Amino acid sequence: MPMAERDNHSRHQPTRVADIPRFDTIIDARSPSEFALDHIPGAINCPVLDDEERRIVGTIYKQTGAFEARRVGGAMVAANLARHLRERFGEQPPHWRPLVYCWRGGLRSGSMVTWLRLVGWDAQQLAGGYKSYRHHVLAQIEAAVPQLQLRVICGATGSAKTRVLQALAARGEQVIDLEHFASHKGSLLGALPGVPQPSQKQFETRIATCFEALDLSRTVYVEGESARIGRLSLPIPLVARMRAAPCVEVQADAAARLDYLLRDYAYLGDDRQALADQLGRLKELQGKAVVQRWQEWALEGALAPLFAELMALHYDPHYERSQARHFEQWPQRRQVAAPDLSDAGIEAVADAILRLP
Repeated sequence: MPMAERDNHSRHQPTRVADIPRFDTIIDARSPSEFALDHIPGAINCPVLDDEERRIVGTIYKQTGAFEARRVGGAMVAANLARHLRERFGEQPPHWRPLVYCWRGGLRSGSMVTWLRLVGWDAQQLAGGYKSYRHHVLAQIEAAVPQLQLRVICGATGSAKTRVLQALAARGEQVIDLEHFASHKGSLLGALPGVPQPSQKQFETRIATCFEALDLSRTVYVEGESARIGRLSLPIPLVARMRAAPCVEVQADAAARLDYLLRDYAYLGDDRQALADQLGRLKELQGKAVVQRWQEWALEGALAPLFAELMALHYDPHYERSQARHFEQWPQRRQVAAPDLSDAGIEAVADAILRLP
């Protein structure tokens, strides 16, 4: 086979997920809403049809048929591609190598690749599109979880477990920060102000991406979470692996934990009505009179007595019972004292954990 023909042949071989790092830019040709739901990490969104255009084309397809839908849609695609060529790709050099994907590696990414190749760029289409990447994410989680050398950081509410994880990461240790991936602190009041949780698919993509960077022969630290963080579900194999892993309990007294919670959740006082509404969900568990008192404190911005009673009446009574029920090695847990949950105290806890056998 002549050299030029071999180069052209290899250039147009199907591109797989494993080939993604070889490309300069990853282009998601799907609509903005599809991109927001989940996408390949690092991808840029250059839709060939936006959400409204997709709706219009879909309606025409149902009412008139495929030909008219393609005629109208083709004009929209051409206009969008022209705009991307001017605005998004206009400064790219001749040797630029973009990888383009859509939902299943079909018409949307194919049309963009065709035009990019006509310009002269070595554009490729991801075989199977986003669906192939989604299969990769699930396979990555399934393959990595059984190999994780987990050590689970536990502790009563307010023990600064997430901050301890961050301190371990700063020391070069491997951590899986599930609450960061979920954009949620994991408790009833754990929603972050102005930060929506990702979709379930995006949550799993973040976990799989983290796994890809791990050295599976080394210890990995993770916080002892329930099976759900906010509205998101942890992958079932990961939950099982966490439940079977050794535990380290951060032990802090109620005063230290209350002081930490008042700092860490201070923003809850900014929207007092929203806080009171959230507390209303506890009426069945705690009784109307107790929750009404908590709601009054919330509306007054009296977080100190509110958090003190939430710990004493809601979180702490369920803590040890739930830990013993969920973590198989709870009776053999290692304990690290945390008399002080200031920044320096949290650093000391991280150091103490690293000194454990």
